[in-house]
Parts: sequence; C-alpha cells; structure tokens
Amino acid sequence: MMSRALAAVLTGSVLIAGAASAQTTLRIQTHQSPESTSGKLVKQFVEQVETMSGGSLDIEMFYSSAVVASAETFGAAVNGILDCDMTNASYQTGINPAYQFVADTMGGYDTPLQYLSWISYGGGREAINELYNDSGMQFVGAYLGGQESLNSSTPLNGIEDLEGWKFRSPPGMESEIFAELGATPVVMDFTEIFTALETGIIDGADASTLANNVGLGIYDIVKHTTFPGFHSMSSDHLACNKDVWDGLEPAQQEILKTAMDSLAMNLMMRTLVENGEALTKLPELGVTFYDWSAEDRAAFREAAVSRWDVWAEKTPEAGELVQSHKDFLARIGLGGSSEE
Repeated sequence: MMSRALAAVLTGSVLIAGAASAQTTLRIQTHQSPESTSGKLVKQFVEQVETMSGGSLDIEMFYSSAVVASAETFGAAVNGILDCDMTNASYQTGINPAYQFVADTMGGYDTPLQYLSWISYGGGREAINELYNDSGMQFVGAYLGGQESLNSSTPLNGIEDLEGWKFRSPPGMESEIFAELGATPVVMDFTEIFTALETGIIDGADASTLANNVGLGIYDIVKHTTFPGFHSMSSDHLACNKDVWDGLEPAQQEILKTAMDSLAMNLMMRTLVENGEALTKLPELGVTFYDWSAEDRAAFREAAVSRWDVWAEKTPEAGELVQSHKDFLARIGLGGSSEE
C-alpha cells in the first residue's frame, strides 16, 4: 500500500511539474520599428511578460509590420495568422468609424493620462470591447506618449492662423476638423512630407510629437511649431484574438494587462523627457513655439466635438463610443453637459 501511495504522489508531482512548465507562445505584430522609443519599450514589455509569467508566456514579436502590412494586422489576428495586434485602431475605420474613437479622439483629451483614465475608470474598456468582441478580438490595453505638435513655415499663434493654412494631414476626421476651421488639409503619405515642405507645396504638417519631429529632421526645414500640442494624441493598442485570449489562464491575462499598464506609463515618461530635451535645443535652431490660449484650445475642442457628432451618426457603435467620451469629458471638467 505504501508503494502504491508513493507512486501516486510521485505521479501527481510529475503532472503538476508538467503543467507548470507548459508554455504558450503569442505571435504579435507591431508597426513600430525596434529602434524607435516605442519599439524599445515594446521589447521591454515582451521581457516583462516572460519574466512575470515565469516562462509560461512566450512572445514572438514581429516589428515594423514584418508579417503583414500594418493595416492588415488586426485582420491577421482575427484569422489566426497572428495571435495579437499591437498597431493602431485607425486602420479599421474603413470597417467601422467607431475605431476612430479608440485610435485618436482628436481635440478631446489634454493628456495621455486622461485618455487612459477613461479606459480604466470611465467605462472605456467595456465600450471598446463591445466593438472589438464583435470582430472576434479582445482589447487588452493602450499606450500613447502624448499630444503631437503641428509644424509650420508660418506662425501658428492660434485659431486665426489656420485660415488658409495648407498642411499635410492624415485622412479621416482630422482633415474634416481643420477644414471646418479654415485650414486646407492635404492628405499625403508620411514619406512625402519633407519634399512637400521644402518645395512649398504645403505650409506645414501634422507629423508626430516634438521629440520625434526633431529626429525626423522637420525643424531643419520649418521653424514654427505648437507646443504643448492640443490637436492629436494617437494611441496604439494590444488586442488579441478572442479565442486565444479566452484560452489563457486568468493569471496570464492579468500579467498582460499589467505589463501594458507599465508600457503606457513608461512611454508617457519617456515622451515627457524626450520632449523636454528637444524643447531646450530647438531655440538654438531658430524654432519658435506656440502655446495656444485656453480660449483657442476650447474653440478647437468645440469644432472637434462637432465632427464627433457627425461621425457618431455613421454607426451605432460610433455613437456609443462618442457618448462615452463626452460623458467622461464632462465628468472630469473638460467638456460641457454630457447630454449636449
């Protein structure tokens, strides 16, 4: 009997050890390059997840859209080519305009912390997953550095300087907002910005954050910029195939959420530092900064929210996300009545 009991204990120990050593590999694609600030922090995210999980989660990260094009990453995760998408919801606005209000609210929040607070404490996570789950995906978390800076060959003191201002804009809601304010948005590929600025085809551009613009060399061409920014704050996400997500252990799910929270905080801090470093160097290059007044910021937000309302009519899901944002903006003192 003792021999049988000992054998049973040993067998159970082997089974437990085998379960503990089981490893799940997640294939994830990001559109970030490994050399970029965001790309380096994504690498830290991978290392953190693998360490916190004790090796039960292994991440195979594909950088710079190595498997499929950036715009196809979400669909590749839906169809099982990848397990998770770590790009940007804006690529899905052609499927449903509601994705715009996950990617970039345009004129909504002043800081990345406010947007992340909407996700965690304003019902954002639940609202996003109502949208994502319908496509067979699960939203895990978001990360963003902060407001982007407009760049220009002419001054940008405020709303009045937008009249007739011809600038490179990404497609979609942003171009509509600026057109309403008197600007002339020109939708063009990111790679075309520099030639267009040098030849005077455009007066300015919406490219990236202050620090990233320095790295891109934009301020070698134009000498006017908005800072702090006010108009755009694009957010990348981690979203996983719903079946893959549901197959993870609860502890593994929490590890991924926690590591995403860490990534978001680290990117905010890194952006703050890098923008500050750029801010101290740019005056030597003759760059002038424009910090818009509270009145002009409010005017831009009003114009932006008016376009939100137009987009809210496009699909029920867009309407639900717009209302969620408006409710939270009112709750934290950034907007009017949530019923407006």
